[in-house]
Amino acid sequence: MKVIEQAIKNRTLILVVTGILIVAGLYSYITIPKESAPSIDIPLFIITTIYPGIGPADMESLVTQPLERELQGIEGVSQIRSTTFESFSSIVVEFDLAVENIVASQRVREQIDLARSELPSDAEEPIITEFSIDDFPIMSINLAADYSMAQLTQIAERLEDALEAIPGVREVDVIGGLEREVQVNVDLNAMKGYNISFQQIIGAIQSQNLTIPGGNVDVDRLSYLLRITGEFQHPNEIEDLVIFAPPAGGGGGGSGGGNGGPTPLGLVYVRDVADVIYGFKDRESYARLTAYRIEDNNGDLIPIPVEEVRENPVVSLDIKQRSGSNILEISEEVNAVLADFGFPAGTQIVLTNDASDDIRNLITDLENSIISGMLFVVLVLVFFLGIRNALLVGTAVPLAIFTGFLVMTIMGLTINFVILFSLIIALGLLVDNSVVIVENIYRFREQGYERFEAARLGANEVGYALLASTATLVAAFLPLLFWPGIIGKFMSYLPMTLIIVLLSSLFIALVIYPALTGFFVRLSTEKKREKSRLMKGTILAAVIIAAAVIGINNYITLVVLVLIVLFFVITYRLIVKPLSLIFTGKLLPEFIEGYKSFLGWMLQRNYKVRRAYWRNMFSLSAFTIGFLLLLIGGVLSLFLSEPVLRIGPATLPAATAPILLLGLFSLGVGILGIIVHTIESVFLGGMRSVIGGAVVAVVFLLTLLGFWFRGANLDAQIIITVLSIPLFAVAVGSLGLFRKHRSPIILSDNRARLLNSIFGALFAIVIVFNVIPTGLNFFPDTDPNRIDINIEGP
Repeated sequence: MKVIEQAIKNRTLILVVTGILIVAGLYSYITIPKESAPSIDIPLFIITTIYPGIGPADMESLVTQPLERELQGIEGVSQIRSTTFESFSSIVVEFDLAVENIVASQRVREQIDLARSELPSDAEEPIITEFSIDDFPIMSINLAADYSMAQLTQIAERLEDALEAIPGVREVDVIGGLEREVQVNVDLNAMKGYNISFQQIIGAIQSQNLTIPGGNVDVDRLSYLLRITGEFQHPNEIEDLVIFAPPAGGGGGGSGGGNGGPTPLGLVYVRDVADVIYGFKDRESYARLTAYRIEDNNGDLIPIPVEEVRENPVVSLDIKQRSGSNILEISEEVNAVLADFGFPAGTQIVLTNDASDDIRNLITDLENSIISGMLFVVLVLVFFLGIRNALLVGTAVPLAIFTGFLVMTIMGLTINFVILFSLIIALGLLVDNSVVIVENIYRFREQGYERFEAARLGANEVGYALLASTATLVAAFLPLLFWPGIIGKFMSYLPMTLIIVLLSSLFIALVIYPALTGFFVRLSTEKKREKSRLMKGTILAAVIIAAAVIGINNYITLVVLVLIVLFFVITYRLIVKPLSLIFTGKLLPEFIEGYKSFLGWMLQRNYKVRRAYWRNMFSLSAFTIGFLLLLIGGVLSLFLSEPVLRIGPATLPAATAPILLLGLFSLGVGILGIIVHTIESVFLGGMRSVIGGAVVAVVFLLTLLGFWFRGANLDAQIIITVLSIPLFAVAVGSLGLFRKHRSPIILSDNRARLLNSIFGALFAIVIVFNVIPTGLNFFPDTDPNRIDINIEGP
């Protein structure tokens, strides 16, 4: 492959590219925005209209239907749903996902503007709400205190202003607080006595609660902006407002005096006809918090006794993030604001629904999976390739992950739980390509080829195979990118992430590793190359600088790292290396020889016996034909359901009944033949069957004990049924010990014997699986067309 040839030819450049990938990938991993859920645009709008005092039927005809008529003409609308209640109308408009939110919003607002002329004049303006994933809060701050709820609400409003100053916070909603308002409670009798109307009271208050601009005044080259402040600062000012003043001369009456009503003799104040109260608005929301565990001085959560659990009224602040912002940074800044905020004594702060905790846990799981994956890869490969080459392969996982993060950053993606979950799934797939490349290059090195020549030959030999296998995996995930609907748009991050990291893994294997293996792969018999003083000094300086940086930040981390390195060095020297020598020198050759013997036995066959093809192929052929006939008959039954044919308790379509019955008969004959041939193989196995059956019996017994310790209900019938299968194999194998000749009984082809035994073992597994109470079944035990209703009496 040309790409491999060029990578080896420009190997110094590849080393530089590798360093850039590590640094840039690590930087991308640290700086890429992290959020709880994928930020996707959902073109869905909710139009709500309020028309007080109107019944549902009139509300639908006067408000809902005119709006629907205008909205139905919008291009790209996939669905319109409306709900009408008394005085309230709600219309949900859903667009095709191909329509951009900005375009959809503009079209909806234009049509609503056109429909306003058809709505009643006294109906309120329609409110258009755009649905967004970002409207869901990422964190809730709950405030509780032993002082008044009004004071706690003021504290919450101050905290709201401080939180909204955080760059990544879009909005903070206060829930459960008491909002202050000045209430003017009018006395109807007094108002009638003074012949005053509501509009006069409202007009008097509105006209006096104003701040009026006074223009500009220029004085000595300076311009002063004037304004006249008249807004109320205290409720008492409202009480002293004059609602009505008699005409000059005192002979006038009120506004209705000409109709014979009472005539005020002087000024009419607000206090004369109303009580002014500085109270609270009617509460629109309530917040309650029930704590079951409390944090002690050490930061550990301890349970609260059941009798002390209480439901506490709180004021909650729901924090919503801006699209594309980093949820972890927001969480840190919120905690910093809470730490610096001056809460009064007796205030309790409880954080709930913190989505950043889930992201931190997923990131921790990803990091732990990467580290553990590297360790297991190194531990396994050290037995085959040595510690140096195993460490080289182990770096494939972080290299592919870092490259993937770099690509995601370039694409403008943000890290969310779907992407993190996808990366955890992909960890097991990322190392395969590199294992194949390095092992094949190592094999060519063992054959005596020079380092970079071995890298070229080894990588070229398996390059196309790796390309094909990776393309197969990518092709399996590619259709998921076109998953329709909102769920498809939400879950498209999963295949996208898998495809990115799989292609990154292929790039690492075909471009990076051929050059790296040329530099670093070394045979166990090869002498170590002496490093130059400059190289030794550079490595030592890098280690000292890294240790100093880590120690300054946290000396405990430095101590732990030193102990871990010492542990792995000692473990490798004393345990892993001796075991690897035993494995490669003795166990692996014996395994290879045993596998060769098994392959030789499996390929043994004798077709010179009578009816050889019938004997070896009948049961499997009958099973396959029966399965295909049942499949064909089942598909045809979906289209040819009438008329029906009753056979005992079963009902079959008359047109497909012969196919189904023939398929059922053929399948039964095939299963019977497979069971017979399985017993034959166990019988001919002799001592191997006895040992294998005994091992399986022990495994089954330990499994049953595990279920018993977990509290499963195991009766004697279950135990006997499960153990009867391996014990039957032991008994049949014991009988086979008395057979002097190992000549075939029915089957003369060991390949047929192996296939029949595999199917027989599968039948045994199905039986065991359905007998042991695992809570799962291969097949449902109920008819999906039947509804069971269970009624229990006292």
